[in-house]
Amino acid sequence: MTVKKVLLALALLIPSAAWAQFSGEERPAGDTTLVLSLDDALKIALSENTSVKVADMEIQRTKYAQKGSYGQLFPQISASGAYNYAIVKQKVYFGSDANDSGSSSSGGGMASMYASMLEPIMYYIQQLYEVTGTPFVPYVEPVKPDDSSSGDGAIEMGRRNQVTLGLSASMPLVNFQLWESLRITGDQVEQAVEQARESRLGTVASVKQAYFAVLMAKASYDVYNAVYENAVQNYKYTESRHKTGKASELEMVRAQSSLAAAVPNVYNAENSIYLSLWQLKAVMGIDLDRPIDVQGKLEDYAQHMFYEINEGAEASLDHNTQLRQLPNQAEMLAKQIRMQQYAYIPTLSAQLSFNYYTQSDKFNLSQWRWLPSSTLVFSLSIPIFSGGQRYHTIKQTRVQADELALQRENTERQLRIGIRQNLSTMDTSMKSYDAANEAVKSAEKAYDIASKSYKVGKSTLTDLNNTELTLTQARLQAAQAVYNFVVAKASLEQTLGYDFTEEK
Repeated sequence: MTVKKVLLALALLIPSAAWAQFSGEERPAGDTTLVLSLDDALKIALSENTSVKVADMEIQRTKYAQKGSYGQLFPQISASGAYNYAIVKQKVYFGSDANDSGSSSSGGGMASMYASMLEPIMYYIQQLYEVTGTPFVPYVEPVKPDDSSSGDGAIEMGRRNQVTLGLSASMPLVNFQLWESLRITGDQVEQAVEQARESRLGTVASVKQAYFAVLMAKASYDVYNAVYENAVQNYKYTESRHKTGKASELEMVRAQSSLAAAVPNVYNAENSIYLSLWQLKAVMGIDLDRPIDVQGKLEDYAQHMFYEINEGAEASLDHNTQLRQLPNQAEMLAKQIRMQQYAYIPTLSAQLSFNYYTQSDKFNLSQWRWLPSSTLVFSLSIPIFSGGQRYHTIKQTRVQADELALQRENTERQLRIGIRQNLSTMDTSMKSYDAANEAVKSAEKAYDIASKSYKVGKSTLTDLNNTELTLTQARLQAAQAVYNFVVAKASLEQTLGYDFTEEK
């Protein structure tokens, strides 16, 4: 009696809701589970997957970088301002050195000589003031005991307060390095676009593999659930025979152990479904708590277990994203070498500046007089010697170009190997599926015969369990063959560069 209760409890441990969910029965009203087809899953993934979003943002970033680099061709305009306060004014000397023999004359003679030297300058300043209509009043610095009257012959220059406001514009006129770097930014945008395509191809392949993993888990669940149901029926039938004395105690114990062994397999298969659904939601980029399910069964794809390819012809890698990125990288390296070679060519630039300048000994803004000045400068830079830095930089980039050529050859070789492996797996899966299908038909027939023989007492429960084990293995092998085929096909499509959006 105790054994019966335990077995009954084990049977009731399997949730009826899970049975309805994974057995294909209609869902109850109000169920919010999102049922997805493969196309639906791919569309959601291409819009919600994080790697796809990051790749698209990288395209925008490189486009902004390209537009920003073109700004170097336009004038760079900037404004500046400066205020200087002279703590100690600068002093200048005119004439012979104070230690010369002619310096023994009095301070008045030196002042007279300085006045005659500064007379043309003072006259020119006076004419400027007359043009502006402002009376010229020369400022006389008070004579200090330690000033020029002391006989050292030094005259202070400038004012205490000095303010300069300026506006400058500069732009390159001839700069081959800059022009070549702008071409490289265009290649970087193309590289980002191809990398985004690579991200989409990887996402499509990951979603397909996760989707097929769910179907494989559900196929395994169906197989083990059928084993469980058969074990329950066999247990009930053996129990009824045991009560009438037609079944021995050994057969009863075997029926109990078969039922108990079938329950963990159902739980493991059910858990595999939940795990594969979480993986599918993760690669799709949706909330892990959102209930979803997939449409169809793995057997639906068994009808399409073929792949058209010309007999004896090599698969084309023209659309492979890795091989399409390598030539672009080689082109960027070639342009980078040219840009580094252009470092030997002189550059020409122009700069226009407009400044306002004023100075005064008194900090009175209303009385400051502003004087304008402007300059136009053409700068020619001729590289002569850099210690071999430019030369070795070019050598380094050329080595990178040689490495890229070897990398392309090795990448193409590995891709060819991957294509052959996928094709071999697909071919083996088709053969395995055909053999497994035949095995399933034979095993089903053998199980039916053993079941009927057991019911009439011509065979034992052990014979029935053996035929059921053979049937279970054949069904799992058939499902595994289909799964291996579709996964290998998804990998092959990724290698050949078949985009989901392009297919549609």
